[in-house]
Amino acid sequence: MSCVLLPSCGDDDETIAPKPRAYFRLAFPEKKYVPFSAACPFSFEIPAYAKMENDKSYRAQSCWLNLEFPSLNGKLHLTYHDVDGNINGFLQETYELASKHQIKASGIEEKLVFKDSLKVYGLIYEIGGNAASSIQFFLTDSTKHFIRGALYFNVAPNTDSIAPVVDFVRKDIYHLIETFKWNDAAPATSSKPLK
Repeated sequence: MSCVLLPSCGDDDETIAPKPRAYFRLAFPEKKYVPFSAACPFSFEIPAYAKMENDKSYRAQSCWLNLEFPSLNGKLHLTYHDVDGNINGFLQETYELASKHQIKASGIEEKLVFKDSLKVYGLIYEIGGNAASSIQFFLTDSTKHFIRGALYFNVAPNTDSIAPVVDFVRKDIYHLIETFKWNDAAPATSSKPLK
């Protein structure tokens, strides 16, 4: 019986073993930005490789936009509202929408946006872990205008596989925020960088 088993224990060159899981290497486009403005009370710069479209959802209002990243399968949803005395309502809603991701998130980091010369104030929520949305933010002048942004990818959230894409798009979102201005605001003299 031992004669039969010995030949089967020999050569390792033909050993079949499962291959480790790996993620595709992504080729990211070159960072280049172009101005964006529409018939809305704001303007900013967007990546040249992204495209801006009007939100076509049934609830969409004027100046609700989607910044699409076709090669990355992602979308930054932008919803604009006139404050109309309801700044606390919009702030609460934004906080609640970001907090809904706590179930899957490993943490939520808040970063202040303060560009006093342009009257642009807000918060960026960086949501860690396997949350559906990794980055959300709001910007306001606190009296007239309010805009909220939320980044989503059209894939199941998996921190390991999507992290390089989130890191790449994060720079675009920060650039959008850094170049953001209200169209009725006074010209800038100086602004503080994002913290």
